[in-house]
Parts: sequence; structure tokens; C-alpha cells
Amino acid sequence: MSFISRLIEIFSGLLQDSGFLLFFEGDGYKYIIMICVAIFFMYLAIAKKYEPLLLLPIAFGMLLANLPGAGLMAEPADDAVGGLLYYIYQGDELGIFPPLIFLGVGVMTDFGPLIANPKSLILGAAAQLGIFVAFLGALALGMTPREAASVGIIGGADGPTAIYTATKLAPHILSTVAVAAYSYMALIPIIQPPVMKLLTTKKERAIKMEQLRPVSKTEKIIFPVMVSILVILILPSTASLIGMLMLGNLLKVCGVTEKIANHASEALMYILSLFIGVSVGATTNAATFLTLATLKIVALGLFAFIVSTAGGVLLGKIMCKATGGKINPLIGAAGVSAVPMAARVAQNVGKEENPNNYLLMHAMGPNVAGVIGSAVASGIFLTIFK
Repeated sequence: MSFISRLIEIFSGLLQDSGFLLFFEGDGYKYIIMICVAIFFMYLAIAKKYEPLLLLPIAFGMLLANLPGAGLMAEPADDAVGGLLYYIYQGDELGIFPPLIFLGVGVMTDFGPLIANPKSLILGAAAQLGIFVAFLGALALGMTPREAASVGIIGGADGPTAIYTATKLAPHILSTVAVAAYSYMALIPIIQPPVMKLLTTKKERAIKMEQLRPVSKTEKIIFPVMVSILVILILPSTASLIGMLMLGNLLKVCGVTEKIANHASEALMYILSLFIGVSVGATTNAATFLTLATLKIVALGLFAFIVSTAGGVLLGKIMCKATGGKINPLIGAAGVSAVPMAARVAQNVGKEENPNNYLLMHAMGPNVAGVIGSAVASGIFLTIFK
């Protein structure tokens, strides 16, 4: 065999072993679609800065999962180990990463606004409306109660809780639920403002709220302890999420564990967010993701998120009327549990109407109440269906 023939044979073999040819086989076009979606998400994360810490890892994981032949999510076989991202994904699937994320969230969360204004707890509860509306909608579309509960929890805009619930009730749809939940969390600046503006007047959005009262250190220490005792005793199934959330907060406010608190809110949180984002994105393999069932879940998740936002805003309008215009209804939208993204959106929308408006701390009350609310909603579903 001549050198040229041998060279052609080598290159032909390389081409056969590459992933390029797979784009032209069967449903190969679906991989191209998913790669385009991944690149679009990366554009939003980098150019538009839409929650890049969440969206960029998800988008890149989506890209890796849809490069044919890479096998990063391949399950282990008798004669071969699994792909790298398959093993990272076990932290999601086994319910390990979500409670640890809640530990970091607890450290980063200031419950002061909620303690200073307990009424904001009601707004956080109202913003969970989408969870139960989507649950009923999923049942109407023929999903099982366990699947419907897993899909409905997306409405809380809480990725870790959505993952945790799906792992317990419907692990076969975990990947779709996780992608929908985290994607909508990252796209909060796009999804929420139109709903908020549609349901409020310019006058309402311009309302300037009074400064909150100072909260003592003693109150801040007692709060996570009491919440843990009450919520976990009422709903033991929330122990992993509520327990880690309140432990993280106690580490922050007690004043004697600064080093642990710093590591939990920075290094640990960033590493876990990276692992969850990439592994969740890597579950969006075109062969299994682009299906009618997946589209139903994604659509229901978006519907749940919109209804949750609307529920918080509408109760905010009622409270605004009841208090003689002292409460800006926009803070109700922050009742979804995406901390602090939803609170920042409320602040930005309010500032558009009144440049002197500062709603962030007021919005943080419903926002952190929403974290507790979504965990409680998850606990209710787990108690009923598990």
C-alpha cells in the first residue's frame, strides 16, 4: 500500500470515528438545534449578563451533551467507566447537591427584612400559587400525581428544590425539570418585568416604602432555630432543605463561625453551582430532550413561574389598598424564591418609575419567604405522594 493510500485510510478512519458524520444520521439535526440553543444561552449569559453564574455552566453543559460521540454523560458499563459529567450528575440525582446549595443560600440570605416585616411572609406564600396551579394543569395533561408535583415545583423558581423534589418523586423527568427550573431562574430579568408591569399601574410602581426597623442580633439568631423546629416538626420531609438553609443562616448571624460561613457562601457555593449547572445542562441530550413530553414540562414550568409572579403581585396590590398605599405591589413578585435575583428585578422595575425608589430590602422579605415557601410546598408534595 502506497503512502498516499495509507494516509487516506487513516484520515477516513478518523472521519468515521469523529462525531461529524452523526449530524447527518437519523435525528442528527436535533443535535444542531440544541447546539444553537446552547450558543444562544451563552450569548445571554456573556453579552446580556443574565445570571451568568447559572446560565453559562448550563449552556456549556448543554453544548457538551450535544456534541455527538463525546460520551460525557455515558453510563458506566462492564468494560468501561462512565463519562465525567455522569458522575458529577450523581450529586443531583442522589439529592446531595440541592441541600448543600441551600447551606450556601442560607449564609447569603439576610432574614432581617422578613423579621422586620412579617407581613412579607404572606407575599412569599402567595408567590407559590403557580406551583399548585401547574400541578393541576399537569394532572389535566395526563401526568401522574408524582410527575405533576415535580413539574409544579418549577413555579417556585428554586432550582435546588425542583431537583430535590424530582429525585424523590419522578426521577425519570429530573433532567427536564432541572433544566426548566434553572433556565427560568436565570431568565428572571426577561420573564418577570412584563408580568409585573401588566398587573400594576405607574402610580403603584412608583410607591416609595418606609425604611424597615432595625433587627437585633438576638432576633436573627433565634429565627433560624425556631423555623427549623416548627417547619421540620410539621413537615419532616423538609428537613434536608430547611435544615441546611437555617444552618447556613445561623453560621452567618451567630458571629462565631465566620470562616465556615465565608467558605460556605463563596468557595462551596461557587463549586456546587458550577457542578449543578454543567451537569444539569448535560442532561439535555437532543435524542431524549426534544420530545413532546419535554415541551409539555417546559411549557408548564414557564406557566407556573408566570402564575407565581402574578400571585405575588396581585396580593401585593391587595395589601397596597389595605395599607393606604404604603406597600409597593412590585415586592410581591419577589416572593418567588430566586434569591436575590427576583428582589433585584423588583428594585429595577420600581426604579424605572421613581429613580429615588429603593425597594431592594423590602423585596428581600418576600424573596427569602419564598425560599421557605417553596421548600414547604415541596414538603407537602413529598408527604402526600412519597
